[in-house]
Amino acid sequence: MTANKRKVEVFSAGCPACAETVKLVQQIACSSCEVEVLDMNKPEVAAKARQYGVKTVPAVAINGKLAGCCTDAGPNEAALRSAGLGVAG
Repeated sequence: MTANKRKVEVFSAGCPACAETVKLVQQIACSSCEVEVLDMNKPEVAAKARQYGVKTVPAVAINGKLAGCCTDAGPNEAALRSAGLGVAG
């Protein structure tokens, strides 16, 4: 990768939402973007995702930094309970 190339990593689990993100990234990537789709089912990819702070997929990292749109912590107990999970009908 040359100095002016932008490394774009898409963390995917192969789900439909992941496929849509991969397609979107590939559509908007420019000639200076090097896009790599990474399979979260592989332990080494999951380990790399943890290093980047990936909590949910799909997620996109650019030049080794998780994109702002992908930094949400994912599901947590408080949010799920406030949505009604675990509360009798």
